[in-house]
Amino acid sequence: MTGPPIVHPDVVTLTTEGNRGELYEQLAGAMHRVPELAGRELKLTSLSGGITNRNFLVEASGTQDRYVIRLAGNDTHLLGISREVELAATVAAAGVGVGPEVVAFIRPEGYLLTRFIEGTEVSLEQVRTPAALRQVADSIRRFHDGPPIPGLFIPLRIVEAYRALAEARGVAIPPEYARAQAAGRRIELALLSNPLELRPCHNDLLNANFIDDGRRIRIVDWEYAGMGDPFFDLGNFSINHELSPEADAVLLEAYDRDHPRPSRLARVALMRVVSDFREAMWGVLQQGISTLDVDFVAYAGEHFDRLLANASGPAFEGALRDAARA
Repeated sequence: MTGPPIVHPDVVTLTTEGNRGELYEQLAGAMHRVPELAGRELKLTSLSGGITNRNFLVEASGTQDRYVIRLAGNDTHLLGISREVELAATVAAAGVGVGPEVVAFIRPEGYLLTRFIEGTEVSLEQVRTPAALRQVADSIRRFHDGPPIPGLFIPLRIVEAYRALAEARGVAIPPEYARAQAAGRRIELALLSNPLELRPCHNDLLNANFIDDGRRIRIVDWEYAGMGDPFFDLGNFSINHELSPEADAVLLEAYDRDHPRPSRLARVALMRVVSDFREAMWGVLQQGISTLDVDFVAYAGEHFDRLLANASGPAFEGALRDAARA
């Protein structure tokens, strides 16, 4: 739902003119309180991303080090985003070698300053290869096996909260919601029959959030992180990259470091549906809070259509049965 700190070819450098000058002065003033950047001349370049944040590459005089400063968008707390949890998750991810190193969290502004990850984008074609799937699985598992972080991420409760907030802002709830909710309840019941321990999760594993540093696939953008079902991350990654069942098996085998069991493959399949439900309702809520020129109605509709297609038929029924087995 947001983009990574990777420079676009048509980057825009902040100047000291007009509104950009005001933003530059605001950011520079905050960063000059950070020891690594104090007293240095700063160059800020706009990076790709972000519906819920803005990111700038920071270059400082007298050093080859580069940084990324991250600004929160307006009203992102309504989407369940906590910048304090994001900070804790980014620190935890850095500690296990997956996320960017945190340099500072600048208060009271709430700016997150991290070291820029030197690397390359991971294309959709590349990320679907067995080698890349194994790398992604390794990075996800490293974070899941790391220390707990604050905050909970229970996707079906988040969906309900999104609905209430959207209705309060006058947004019409799509008729598809009732069918999606019924499927969600069946999935929840199946998964509760075979519960798993909550783990620290990223919860927004879009392709744009991966950077290949030449040694490992690194993950950025931890604003939706929280303690949750680790299979939401796997299902979220799978559906976001439209993986085939064969690719899901490669991913899970690498994640488990063992031949994938049917019950665990079923959890991936069911969480693909849950991920689309969360994404659809995120699009519904954005209709009531976003000022961006984005067709969130179509965005929500596309995810509802896909989740309802995946939540019907023999494969879905089989996944419900298999997921409930130990």
